[in-house]
Amino acid sequence: MRRPTLLGALGVVVLLGAGCGIPAASDVRVDGKGGAATEAGVVSRGSEPPTRTASGSVNEAFVRNFLSAAAGEPDRAYERVKAFVAPEDKIRLQDKKGSEVALNVVRLREAVYTLNSDSTTTVKISVQQIGVLRSNGTLAPPVATETEYEFGLRSAAFNGGADDERAGLYVINPPNVLLLSDVALRQYYQDETIYFWSSDRTRLVPDQRYRPQAVPADRRVNEVVKWLVGGPSDWLRPGVVGLPDRTELINNATGGNGRWEVNLDMSADDQRVVDQLITQIAWSLGDLPGELELKIRNNSQPVVDLSKRREAEALYPNTAGPQRFGVYEGAIHPLDFEGEPSGLVPLAPEVNRNVVAASLGLARDRHILAAMVVTGTARSRYRLAVGTGPERVSVVSRSATEFSSISRPVWLRTVDSRPGRGLVVADGQLYRFDETARMYPVPLNLPSAEVTAVAAGLDGQRVALIVGGRLYVAAVNLDGGGVSVGPPRELVTSLSGLTAVDWGREDQLVVAGSVGQPAIYEISVDGALETPLRTDLGAKVNHLAAYPSNRSVRVPSGAYMYEANGVAYRSSPFERIEPGRVRGIAPVPSGVRPSNPTAPFFLY
Repeated sequence: MRRPTLLGALGVVVLLGAGCGIPAASDVRVDGKGGAATEAGVVSRGSEPPTRTASGSVNEAFVRNFLSAAAGEPDRAYERVKAFVAPEDKIRLQDKKGSEVALNVVRLREAVYTLNSDSTTTVKISVQQIGVLRSNGTLAPPVATETEYEFGLRSAAFNGGADDERAGLYVINPPNVLLLSDVALRQYYQDETIYFWSSDRTRLVPDQRYRPQAVPADRRVNEVVKWLVGGPSDWLRPGVVGLPDRTELINNATGGNGRWEVNLDMSADDQRVVDQLITQIAWSLGDLPGELELKIRNNSQPVVDLSKRREAEALYPNTAGPQRFGVYEGAIHPLDFEGEPSGLVPLAPEVNRNVVAASLGLARDRHILAAMVVTGTARSRYRLAVGTGPERVSVVSRSATEFSSISRPVWLRTVDSRPGRGLVVADGQLYRFDETARMYPVPLNLPSAEVTAVAAGLDGQRVALIVGGRLYVAAVNLDGGGVSVGPPRELVTSLSGLTAVDWGREDQLVVAGSVGQPAIYEISVDGALETPLRTDLGAKVNHLAAYPSNRSVRVPSGAYMYEANGVAYRSSPFERIEPGRVRGIAPVPSGVRPSNPTAPFFLY
């Protein structure tokens, strides 16, 4: 589902000095806290950014358009930006070509405009560096460290006066870098999801890309295939495999009227790999209908109906619609909401005791995976309890060690018959666990810092982590009997002091932290796009669970639940989860205050 784009507020306040006339220097401040995360309005998508003269001589609109000019097809990025630059200063921008073209994506914090005595204006913009948008559609981690850029504006009219408005403005002394605002990224690019096979070739793993809206629709197939040939995003590489070495696209993908032809120079020794590539292309093209004819070195494979291939090769096998559960007085119970499915707890009563938090998962043939945090021998000590069963879990194993803190455990979903494996954070350390509750430390390639939360994607190959109050994503490799986590990539966000995270969609995280007060945001898997979901929480979130909407199970996105200050809430619609929503509990005697449901989560 595509959401409307949010534009950061760019309200203008002109600060003038006392007395008559215009002072030699006066400040005009444009204050746009949070960039795309603000709720000032809705931006409609467009294909091409505005031209230099579109804003007339309005400083704020001109700068906004200048920070959009690089958007579009990479080979013309410098040409579009230089159109905004004064002729005498164009040489300051050193052109790059092809794959070297990269845009510094920034989130605007504040802009200050100062009118100078020579009628030029000095602009200082403070920014948060988000990442580098490469020509292959990936957003790499930021390279620049600048938090402020300064440049000037001057009229484009030769002789001031009435023609100033139509002539517009020019940038003088421009930064020697292509800047793109996060608002422009939302407005002039389509975020796309392509897929690569996991390292063991058992399932497809999402990879986020950005395609310029200016790219004609009939070139979409060609762009997607080029991305697949180029390989996965850097951070995802440890958990997936790309196309065979030295694979190249022969000419461009061609087609129309519902039929597409792709010709690759690729090793075709293994027909299974070729067949998996067809599935990979089908899912990477989203919902595009029609037929695909794949050629390997000009030799045609059987023509495939894209929609039928997606139906035949499920993206996420063993996935069902979400059911809500929560913990009430030490036991897991279903949560009942009108219009939603609600099932029985797949645990025997004798193991459904002393529960603090839990994760239940569906594996092969509806096999149940249960992982629970349970109380230990002392009130402030906890253990991990794990069990499996064909329909319900009647026996659990407990970890040999007790801990002073344990996060909600998560399962790494698989599609084959291998035993279940999961991840959990205990006393600031990330551990993997198996079906017998044995725990093994998982090293992270990070400076020493406390790990406080972990969440697993629906594909089982990507995780999100909170380490030292910061947000990271990493690829998981499940080859062999262990679990290894690739080098984590830090995501830049407007939030600070992060406390909880889960996956809300294939390419989006739901994250709790602070923006001066506790808040929950939706943040893209590369950190570029963020949207506030709730900014009026009033208390820190210590527990968060979301249902990752996906292409296999069609349900509305945005389903998440959280706990703050001992009270649980759900979204869509937002409401407190009252004891009356808990099924299977005895009526509370009159005059007795009921307990609050806690630690809500989804079974899917």
